[in-house]
Amino acid sequence: MFRDRSVSLVIPAYNEEETIRQVVEEFRQEPHLDEIVVVDNNCKDRTAAFAAAAGARVVAEGRPGYGAALMAGLDAAKGDILVLVEADGSFRARDVVKLLVYLDDAGMVMGTRTTRQMVEQGANMRFLLRWGNVFMAKFLQLCWLRPAEPRFTDVGCTYRALSKETWRKIRPRLRETGPAFSPEMMCAALQERCRIIEIPVTYSQRLGGESKHSDTFTRQARTALKMFRTICRKRFLERGAPLPPRA
Repeated sequence: MFRDRSVSLVIPAYNEEETIRQVVEEFRQEPHLDEIVVVDNNCKDRTAAFAAAAGARVVAEGRPGYGAALMAGLDAAKGDILVLVEADGSFRARDVVKLLVYLDDAGMVMGTRTTRQMVEQGANMRFLLRWGNVFMAKFLQLCWLRPAEPRFTDVGCTYRALSKETWRKIRPRLRETGPAFSPEMMCAALQERCRIIEIPVTYSQRLGGESKHSDTFTRQARTALKMFRTICRKRFLERGAPLPPRA
């Protein structure tokens, strides 16, 4: 609980048996979390079993993709406050309270991995990846300069918190099932006139495995293009009601 509001942690997972147990165990030590939801996104290994053994509630999602997994987890979460985090161990449980404190003043609180002093040695935040995220964040910021005047430095950071009320508002506007879901959430919140605050979080080396979206330059470029298209769609094609989902 945090100030009389229950808190759920949502972790999307695809073949994360190397790290999921340690991640769940670390976050279970965070006293403000009431439940941990791990989304089994068609895992072919023992991710679901390890997560359940560590104390998480496991939810299955058949649609492939990071965004699909997060939507399933957010829909299933019971908390008044929803916190998102990765399954690879790159984020620290001690930062949860920072997100929660700032949520008193916003509908969504974003973490940023672009503050150099908070990026630990070995973390997957090399020069091109870091500045690519900054560039895309500034493009999104420019698109909503009027009337929202947001301040962003990272569109790809998945460590974030939002109220259940904010989730209900933005849910009909979301359709991206892949990594572009991350900036789409930000755009949808701005469309709904929700206040968004960004704060630095610690970014560490992965406990194991490889990123599905940023381990190579080719994947980074593809992810960036998808994010750019999503931001443009949200800003220039969906000024009013959200577009119907693609068949």
